[in-house]
Amino acid sequence: MLQLRKERMMGSTVRIDDLADEVMKGLKDYAKIAVDDLKIAIKNAGETVKDEIEKTAPRKTGKYKRSWAVKKVSETSDSLKLAVHSKTQYRLTHLLENGHAKRGGGRVAARPHIAPAEKKGEEKLISEVERKLR
Repeated sequence: MLQLRKERMMGSTVRIDDLADEVMKGLKDYAKIAVDDLKIAIKNAGETVKDEIEKTAPRKTGKYKRSWAVKKVSETSDSLKLAVHSKTQYRLTHLLENGHAKRGGGRVAARPHIAPAEKKGEEKLISEVERKLR
């Protein structure tokens, strides 16, 4: 019977009849490692977004800047969803990011700080995933 040598498990042999099972085992192991690496990259990107918002957020008293947090929305064996949000000053986010009308007329200028942070986090996620998959 034809026997093939496996590179991963030094010195073990696999019968040709069991080759498909061994290949599937190897692919499942790789998928688990890839998912774990992806989850780490997502967590790092979430922290990057939070840190970047805290750096660039408008500061009057500092409450708004300190109110940002990363929250895990959901996690399964193969996915992770995070939300970067303002815990206590969430009503201000849209007004500061987009500007708003004043009570007596006129407008308050927009102070974009969320969109640039999101873009930076997205770039970090993409670069980390590409680096891990090489």
